[in-house]
Amino acid sequence: MCPSASPPPRSSFDVEAKRGQAAELERQASDPSLWDDPARGQQLTTRLARLRADVDRFESLERRLADARAIDELLGQEADPELERELEQTVTALESEIDKLELTALLGGEYDHNDAVATLHAGAGGTESQDWAEMLLRMYLRWAERHGFDVEVDEILPGEEAGIKSATFIVHGPNAYGLISTERGVHRLVRISPFDAAKRRHTSFASLDVIPLLEETDEEDIEIDPKDLRIDVYRSTGPGGQSVNTTDSAVRITHLPTGITAACQNERSQLQNRAVAMRILKARLAERMRREQQQKLETLRGERRGIDFGSQIRSYVLAPYRLVKDHRTNLEISDVDRVLDGEIDELMAAELRRRAEEGRAA
Repeated sequence: MCPSASPPPRSSFDVEAKRGQAAELERQASDPSLWDDPARGQQLTTRLARLRADVDRFESLERRLADARAIDELLGQEADPELERELEQTVTALESEIDKLELTALLGGEYDHNDAVATLHAGAGGTESQDWAEMLLRMYLRWAERHGFDVEVDEILPGEEAGIKSATFIVHGPNAYGLISTERGVHRLVRISPFDAAKRRHTSFASLDVIPLLEETDEEDIEIDPKDLRIDVYRSTGPGGQSVNTTDSAVRITHLPTGITAACQNERSQLQNRAVAMRILKARLAERMRREQQQKLETLRGERRGIDFGSQIRSYVLAPYRLVKDHRTNLEISDVDRVLDGEIDELMAAELRRRAEEGRAA
């Protein structure tokens, strides 16, 4: 039988508003002059595709819920073990889909639908923290893989002995920025060090910074004087397999007035690496402009803190006990391995709910 207890309150998903927005975009898309401006046409069709996907997901849930109710009514008339199993499986699948729909409803920020540029930095602790930064990179790559997102790892600075000092990667997918922005901050690891012969417990830190990747129409608004740029070419470093060119194809671009840099070594040619690095640079310059205009460091990046004790948003403890605790939401998960393998949706959802509640209280 379907449970009769009231479900916990969830975020609203205004499907009628989305249908209205989709209808208006469809009207605009029918204008033959739309593609006179290809960037605007691409932006409109992308927004329309996202709205249609949201509406289609809602309508699919409605149909499956109706099927579950029909099965429940049949079971009310006559017991059937096979139908009971089918209902249980259907309800479990529906709960999972509703959780995903709830996440979509919580993502209403201006840039939440954008792709994301994420940068990991190892903190204090040398090899320990560099190894931890590489573990976090794997966690986020696994998370993206689970969601079917495409990821470009554009730059990796290897550690001296193990791990990485830093890495920059771009996540392409629906709501990529809105989701991974919940991970912005300092992450703390406590474990028995594999690099310590005495097998002592060590604490390591690494930080994740996230900014939205601008859409092409927004990039056009960022004007950069070529004279303000220094472009350095160097040989790719770190793991990359056959897809990374061993010639001097990696590119680092420095914006001289601000000192902001962006680099890419992932693509096959210097020209491709330069194009990706320029997109990252424009995203970082846009982020700086937003901070200056709004005069708040936490506008998109959140409060910036040092990568050390007392600044962490989340702790991952592997010894003397095993626990992941998010210090913003107080959510605790005992299965650390599952989290480190990229199953972090529960943590992301809790932070999105906290933000929503904080916004309503403000």
